[in-house]
Amino acid sequence: QVQLVESGGGLVQPGGSLRLSCAASGSMFSINTMGWYRRAPGKERELVAFITRSGSTNYADSVKGRFTISRDNAKNTMYLQMSSLKPEDTAVYYCYAAIIDSSGTWSTYWGQGTQVTVSS
Repeated sequence: QVQLVESGGGLVQPGGSLRLSCAASGSMFSINTMGWYRRAPGKERELVAFITRSGSTNYADSVKGRFTISRDNAKNTMYLQMSSLKPEDTAVYYCYAAIIDSSGTWSTYWGQGTQVTVSS
């Protein structure tokens, strides 16, 4: 059974930084694209960033220049370095990953979500 476990959320002041982690575990053959979504209260889910296995990245305009997505394929782990945080970044952040499991089946897996609150 494949699981994604997130960590690193919390409360930070405007202008501060946080780093989120998303670790995949279980019976996996390969992890392809990984990424982050967020959902703020009263707003629709937003794709924040994603990264392919080869390292190509894509960012939402709202976070370009402030957030950096990366991954360590040897550790099956993805990171989101968030800097210059703004109150509007407050949301629950969810990681996802497209994974081929040991049976050869492609599926998208999701983390449980981690709260990021930017407030003074």
